Amino acid sequence: MYYPHKREYLFCILNPISMKYNFDEIISRRGTDSYKWDTATSNDILPMWVADMDFRTAPPIIDALQKRVKHGIFGYTKVPSRYYESITGWFNKQHNFPILKDWLLFTTGVVPALSAIIKALTKPGDKVIVQTPVYNCFFSSIRNNGCLIETNQLLYNNQTYTINFDDLEQKTADPATRLLLLCNPHNPVGRVWTREELQRIGEICIRNHVTVISDEIHCDLVYAGHTHIPFGSISREFLQNSVTCTAPSKTFNLAGLQCANILAADSTVKARIDKALNIHEVCEINPFAIEALIAAYNEGEEWLEELKQYLYNNYLYLTHFFRQHLPHLHVLPLEATYLVWVDCTALRQTSAEIAHTLLNNQHLWINEGTLYGEAGEGFIRINIATQHENLRKGLEKIRNQYGQ
Repeated sequence: MYYPHKREYLFCILNPISMKYNFDEIISRRGTDSYKWDTATSNDILPMWVADMDFRTAPPIIDALQKRVKHGIFGYTKVPSRYYESITGWFNKQHNFPILKDWLLFTTGVVPALSAIIKALTKPGDKVIVQTPVYNCFFSSIRNNGCLIETNQLLYNNQTYTINFDDLEQKTADPATRLLLLCNPHNPVGRVWTREELQRIGEICIRNHVTVISDEIHCDLVYAGHTHIPFGSISREFLQNSVTCTAPSKTFNLAGLQCANILAADSTVKARIDKALNIHEVCEINPFAIEALIAAYNEGEEWLEELKQYLYNNYLYLTHFFRQHLPHLHVLPLEATYLVWVDCTALRQTSAEIAHTLLNNQHLWINEGTLYGEAGEGFIRINIATQHENLRKGLEKIRNQYGQ
């Protein structure tokens, strides 16, 4: 089990790094039609579930949106060349991934992107591999296209997850298997897949004629000591045998603006996906999404670096809290994302029972592990992308219910 060293924790809490941006500011989201805060039936429920943040986005994004609103005309909008330049510039600088404008398609979100890609590259009855426990919308995107879910369950040992490559080889060898949905970095287990792991995945899939669909929505939220490797950046062969989905939404808290991008270097594959986007009627994005993405990728780096420091300090606080007050529950290492995966098997309750108990007894809303497949049984997912005071209150609620 990983816990931060006590001295590391105390340094972060007692000597916080001076920041330009105030992530501690409590901003009420109730009454704003927030899916996270206004779905609850009671105002005393603290939501730490759905994956969005409680922080204002980067100031350059707000400035860009205010400028666009001031213009006052919101008609049909074309996507300008500076939109593509922002994407290519960001991925080249941040991830050492030189991509071309001609590879890119835009759409309203990563989930619509995944659905369109599956529609474009499969036929009903085909099999699609997922590596569970994994992002729950993978399941619905597969089923909605009439395909079958094939599970390559991750191996769990010593409070970490690895890939079962022998099983993956077997599952991809099935002629009915067409795609692998790769979560890179992985939600909910918090892994950043290494180059070696990705290399082995790619080689297995190429050998068995399976296309890799890489969901890289969390690629910018990677912490010190780890490096995000875009799957398509590893080799030209991998690039041609994959499709990558990205978005600024998790990074900059922009999910409500509905903007995502698909990278398909194979022109035939790209054309098929483009057709599917049009069939699904998710082939346009609004003017605010355009301006927000450009501002985020051109001017948001400083804000993002401070955000990651704040999020990781929240993680250190959480791990220290569990070690002190909930030592029977195991916090997994967080290499990326702001979604903490906790092993609660010592409670001898189902994930659903734990989530139900916390919601009803403590008014704390977290995600039950089985939302991410049967492999998530006994686990919970906690969203720590909130002000430190909210995090402290949430952890006290868990302590009140399950502390020893």
